[in-house]
Amino acid sequence: MARVDYIVAMKEVKVQYYAVFREQRGLGEETLETAAITAGDLYRELAERHGFSLPPSLVRASVNLQFKPLGDHLQDGDTVVFIPPVAGG
Repeated sequence: MARVDYIVAMKEVKVQYYAVFREQRGLGEETLETAAITAGDLYRELAERHGFSLPPSLVRASVNLQFKPLGDHLQDGDTVVFIPPVAGG
């Protein structure tokens, strides 16, 4: 049987926290190393690590100042902001 090696490509991303995420994380931003492939993977990783209360289905992502689907791939050096649901009037 052939051996299959998997290489996990780590990337460095900057995450900025606002609203409920800032409250739950206790920081405004951080730079971290991650193997997350998509913005959704990163959110799930951070939710588990920091106890974020919102499910991914209620969260939007901004990558490098542009709204992106959670399924979009991340690149080394990206800046990511997760946006909770908001109410306005």
